[in-house]
Formats: sequence, structure tokens, C-alpha cells
Amino acid sequence: MSVNSLLIRHARILLADGTWLLGDVLVRAERIVEIATEIATTEATKEIDATGLVLLPGVIDPQVHFREPGLEHKEDLNTASRACARGGVTSFLEMPNTKPLTITQAALDDKLQRAAQKSIVNYGFFIGATPANLPDIRSASPTCGIKVFMGSAHGDLLVDTAASLEPIFAQGERLIAVHAEDQARINQRKQEFAGNTDPAVHSQIQDNQAALNATKLALELSQKYHRRLHILHLSTAEEVELLRSQKPAWVTAEVTPQHLLLNTDAYGKIGTLAQMNPPLRSHHDNDVLWQGLLDGTIDFIATDHAPHTLAEKAKGYPNTPSGMPGVETSLPLMLTQAVAGKCTIEQVSHWMSTAVATAYGIPNKGSIEIGYDADLVLVDIDHYHPVERADLETKCGWSPFEGWDLTGYPVYTIVNGHIVYERGKIYTDIKGKALQFDR
Repeated sequence: MSVNSLLIRHARILLADGTWLLGDVLVRAERIVEIATEIATTEATKEIDATGLVLLPGVIDPQVHFREPGLEHKEDLNTASRACARGGVTSFLEMPNTKPLTITQAALDDKLQRAAQKSIVNYGFFIGATPANLPDIRSASPTCGIKVFMGSAHGDLLVDTAASLEPIFAQGERLIAVHAEDQARINQRKQEFAGNTDPAVHSQIQDNQAALNATKLALELSQKYHRRLHILHLSTAEEVELLRSQKPAWVTAEVTPQHLLLNTDAYGKIGTLAQMNPPLRSHHDNDVLWQGLLDGTIDFIATDHAPHTLAEKAKGYPNTPSGMPGVETSLPLMLTQAVAGKCTIEQVSHWMSTAVATAYGIPNKGSIEIGYDADLVLVDIDHYHPVERADLETKCGWSPFEGWDLTGYPVYTIVNGHIVYERGKIYTDIKGKALQFDR
């Protein structure tokens, strides 16, 4: 819903300093212009009575796979952004493993043009590293960073040896985000487990050691060249312990809700829907990842939204693709944990908004402050509702959390001052903007 000005009244507002205010927020020309206990104005073209609702910065999801171009049968930028709006995600950073791969300026420009036409939330895109595109990854713009698949990839995007990784780390200053799995170890273990069709074996093939080996290598290269490094979807206790003792100031790491909340028990319940890369781990890994998040070893949360169709997931392991959707459930999942006492709402907002904006140098996002972009979400933390397929906007039409009773669902999602989601209704006339990156 396009509006010139917006007044949110009677909300419980999470302020930038981590304190709370029961009051009003005025938005004008896409920015937050006033925050006060009560705002007296008649200028607003739209008012929201937010009594009983909590106002948070919109979620910035820093790792998604939205499948366009080339794999639109799984997801596209329109359906994915609708799912974002329903989940309170106001900005996303999308990965380069589309068809064609996002490894040139032309491919990046194509994605930006598609998003400008289709996405109802804000967007940014990674450029993918190959063994042969060093000039492209240094010059491509605008991009949030360089994505390196050290494992769980094939073709040009696989960069899995120290010799091929070193030039990427040695040249330039742009953030490098790594999918850290040791492909040589995975290949070896695939042979060891050949013929096993139990999806649970996926977590044994791509085991904790495979993740640790690759994270160690990336960390060593980052330290050698003092290169900004981000470790995607941390999944193991061993990686947390490594980073806790050896992570320099210029390295960040993320974790997904599924690695915090799901484990290998899920294979027995949902089969191949639990298959992802890196795989789900043990209860112990869940516990240590939580500890790492709470003590600051892990910096923020991403979903790794990676939709596949139910037909693809039904093919039988190992012929099934790895990945699961997540943008619609990430915020309520984490807020449900906060209400349960596992963490606080303030921490959830920091992990899902503020810290992401800081890490990627996204200006004027991630906090509720005067002068900041009005990317906001109003959530209801008092009412629980199960995750149901019928409610989902993602094209793949399923969730690994189906049946989970959650609270903290968005009631309104606001992008650049415009309402894109309101009590179940999505406004597709609104279009998001390309994110800018200061570093």
C-alpha cells in the first residue's frame, strides 16, 4: 500500500539503544522522522493502531537462494519477496547459484533489473567466485560480497583447493562469504556410504569434520591476508569452539534457525525435507551453536532459504536436492524462542537486523532511528498459530517447521515507509529498492 506518510500509534517500540518505548512513530518520504510517546499530527495519509503489537526493525536476511533466473519452477523473485513480506523480511541478500551463474557484471545487472520489476522488498546480490573470474569479483557493483563455495557445489562455482582460494583472498578488499565444507572429504565419504538410501546418512557423509576442515582453511587465509571473511551457516560445535578462540575482529559468522532448532532426529519425522547443506547435526551441536550465538562468537542469523519442490524432494536419497525454505518462519521461530526464555526479543532483533546491516555496511537499515529508512515489522507476540502449508507464500509450498506452534508472526510489514503486508494481505504494487553497501 503506497502512502506518502504513515503514523504508527501505540506500539511497543524497540529503540536503537535496546530500550523500549510505548508510543508512536511517524514516517515521511520513506524515512522515520519522529519517535515519541505521542505524536500529534493530522498529516499522515495512513494510520496504524498498533495497540498490543511490538515494532521491530525489518529483518535483513543475509543468505537466500531465490532461484531466478533459470530455476523459477522452485521459486522466483516475486514469490520469494511475497514470502519475505509475510515473514517480516524487508531486505535480502541473494546467492549466485542461479542459471546462468551470477559471476559477471552482466549477470548481476540482469538480477538487479529483474528484482526492480518483481521484488516487493529490498534486495542485494552476491557475485560468485570461480577459479577464473578474479577481475569480475573485484569490480562487480553493487554487490554485498563475494560468495565462495568451498564445497557442496559443482561446476564453475566450486573453489575447493588452497591454491585456487588463495588468489581470491590475496587480492582486493571486498567481503568474502564462504560455504565451508571440505569437498575432498565429502567425495571420499560418498564412496564409503555408496548405496545407502537413508536420508539420515547425509549428515554422516557431510560430517562435522568436513565443515571444520574448510572453516579452518578459510580462517587461515583470512588471517594471512587480513581479509574480511564471513562464514555462512555455521553448523557444528567444533567450528564454534574454533572461532571462539581464534576469530579476529574482521571475521563474522552466522547460523540458521534450522541449525539451532532442528537436528538429525528430523530425518525420522520429515525425511528428505530435512536434507540441507551443511546438514543438520546433533543435539550437542544445537546447544553449542546457541551458546556461540548468545556469547557473540556467532554474529547473526540467516535462513539459507533454498526451496525445492515436493516432487524433487520425493525422488529418494541420494537423488534429492539439499535445501529448505525459511524466510516466512525465521522471525516467528526466533521470537518464539525469546518468549520461551531462550534469548530476548532485543537479541533476536540484533541478530536479524542490526548486526546484519553493520556487517554488510548497509546504511540507514537495521534500527528504528530518526533518519533511518522505514523498514519495519509489527509483530504479535501474544498469539500462537501453527505453521501450515496453506498459509505459505513460497512457491515450493512447504516448510520443515510445519505444525510447529509459533508466536511473533508479522501483522504489518513496511518497506521504505510503504505497507507490503497487512493482516494476511500482500500489496504487490510496492517495489523494493536495490541495497547499497558502504564496504
